[in-house]
Amino acid sequence: MFIKYQELIIRNAEAMDAEQLCRWWNDGNVMAHAGWPNGLDTTVGQVKAELAAHTDDTKRRLIIEINGIPAGEMSYRNLNDDSVEIGIKICDSTKQEKGYGRKLLSMLITELFSMGYEKIVLDTNLNNKRAQHVYESIGFHMVQIHENEWQDQNGQWQSSVDYELLPQDFNSFIV
Repeated sequence: MFIKYQELIIRNAEAMDAEQLCRWWNDGNVMAHAGWPNGLDTTVGQVKAELAAHTDDTKRRLIIEINGIPAGEMSYRNLNDDSVEIGIKICDSTKQEKGYGRKLLSMLITELFSMGYEKIVLDTNLNNKRAQHVYESIGFHMVQIHENEWQDQNGQWQSSVDYELLPQDFNSFIV
């Protein structure tokens, strides 16, 4: 996948991106919102192996570039013939809260709907109100809340919320 809009690019992650992904995933500041306050403790080799197993039909890790510089990641995973699960993380904190998330999600969602998917789902930490606001502004509808679903690395209970988006509810933030 390669999508470009203005200064934003979404592209397939490749082996050369494994080191950057590893740095982000092992950084507790980047991963805390997802319930991993100490990072994932993963290796470059593990990331390369994961990336090598991805295909367009099953799952794909994507790199977000802003003005040609990696700033975060996205992913999609085929759930069945008409549904896909997505994720997004803007890892460079200086690029957060600037409206990039809405544009990037709009780019990815537009592409996924054009590929034939009829429903897009995602989940987020119940405490991640900023992400929930972005998802709802794009048209996602809350489906279910999972209270105290799992414990993070520090033993704190975490809750999550499931969202879904249908084509008729999509509010794109790109022209």
